[in-house]
Amino acid sequence: MSEQQLVLNGKTISFRPGQTILEVARENGVEIPTLCYLKDATPTGACRICLVEVEGARSLAAACATPAAPNMVIKTDSPKVMAARRLNIELLLASGNHNCLAQDMGLDSWTDFQLKAMSQKGHEHICPAYGDCRLQELAIQYQVKGGRFKPADTLYPTENINPLIVRDFSRCVLCGRCVQACNEVMVNRAISYGYRGSKSKIVATGDRAYHESDCVFCGQCAEVCPVGALVEKKSVGLGLANECRKVRTTCPYCGVGCQMWLHVKDGAIVKVTAVEDAAPNRGRLCVKGRFGYDFIYSEERLKTPLIRENGEFREATWDEALDLVARRFKQIIAEQGPDAIAGVSCARSGWLPRGRPWSVTPSGSRSTPAERTT
Repeated sequence: MSEQQLVLNGKTISFRPGQTILEVARENGVEIPTLCYLKDATPTGACRICLVEVEGARSLAAACATPAAPNMVIKTDSPKVMAARRLNIELLLASGNHNCLAQDMGLDSWTDFQLKAMSQKGHEHICPAYGDCRLQELAIQYQVKGGRFKPADTLYPTENINPLIVRDFSRCVLCGRCVQACNEVMVNRAISYGYRGSKSKIVATGDRAYHESDCVFCGQCAEVCPVGALVEKKSVGLGLANECRKVRTTCPYCGVGCQMWLHVKDGAIVKVTAVEDAAPNRGRLCVKGRFGYDFIYSEERLKTPLIRENGEFREATWDEALDLVARRFKQIIAEQGPDAIAGVSCARSGWLPRGRPWSVTPSGSRSTPAERTT
């Protein structure tokens, strides 16, 4: 279909039928802030942060959920829009326990605050998402200080009984990103909205704890949570966002080759997140890729190849080990034919039922399981 036109902040631009106002704006270099919007998922307009002014409309429109139409006249930064966004941010700050220091500063101290924003002194119980919280970023950007509205009561206790994810309902803003990630991105369909009105909450199958529900602990919900309501339990207390450096790598488990970020502090992995726009996983990870990185710190982990000689292991170089394997393969094929060689490729290949790998001997005699794990 042919492109159509609308007016965005006084400039006439073209757009494709089916695009939302948010998509059109971003394609044309106009940034509209969002909190609940999740790429590749159905927009909900739940947070009301992406509000824009459309000429002739009775109220402000959510840019993420409003289709662009021919001859629309849109303003993304009018006084009316800015006032509405600030009010909504203030309401979200009052919706729970958002102790991120943003509420501690006077509006005349914002420059100093942004320079020192990562200091935790005097805030022992600071949110674990501090420094990596979209609501905090918006509060800083729009210079919103909470406190005008009474904080909402905490109706549901924190779920901290499974080993991987902490669910702190006191910090949940009901944006729905976790529900979208679970149902539309990962298609696990383990969590959804529950109850109504002031008692609304995000529930796992039958409003049960994660470990008792249909959750497979892929952790996608925690990765997309824009606040501190869902946090990787293994990362709590190990480091703030600005204290970590990100190292891109490939998941070491199966052969899919998922791309992920290692968040590293002092040489140790704090947590793992997915690389959003990289193939093949496109921002997705499974439970092993996201949480199964502790093996690298095992004292029994082999760091160099081992060759068994006279019943004992000795360390070898990679070239020596690979030459040995290649030589033995050629010998087997020469003596017994090509059908004598086969390969196994899976997430757990090379492992015996008791978790011990087979070793390679120079003599070619049948080897026994190694006594150490790889």
